[in-house]
Amino acid sequence: MDISARVDYAVRAMLILAEADAEGSAPISIDSLSTRQELPRKFLEAIFADLRRADLVLSRRGARGGYVLARERGAISVGDVFRAVDGPLAEVRGLRPHETAYQGVAEHLPSLWVAVRASLREVLDETSLEDLRTGDLPDRVRQLLTAPDAWQNR
Repeated sequence: MDISARVDYAVRAMLILAEADAEGSAPISIDSLSTRQELPRKFLEAIFADLRRADLVLSRRGARGGYVLARERGAISVGDVFRAVDGPLAEVRGLRPHETAYQGVAEHLPSLWVAVRASLREVLDETSLEDLRTGDLPDRVRQLLTAPDAWQNR
């Protein structure tokens, strides 16, 4: 799985907003978001347009303006952020996994693609910004992290 720069930057910026929300802070500007995680400002502006369209953030105008979370930090999953900026979690040649069909020896491949999507959902949709911010990850995610080869390249 390739996690795009858009997703990486979006999640990092959303974690800043989650932290600000937990602290009761004022809205955070794009400039501040950009500086805090060393993210490209122009790229972040485009990402936040997507996050705003997905109703994940709200923009506040004015001298103390900026962005805030549109929902509680525990109600926004990493999967929500992923989909907002990059689209579906899993696609096969532009199709959703359940829309694929193959003949002959590959006829069961759609089942595998659907299972891959389900595993991504299990991790990304069950992990909220608050879980990630605090490090209190869901049990299933923690189990995956302790697998003997979880941290090894293959």
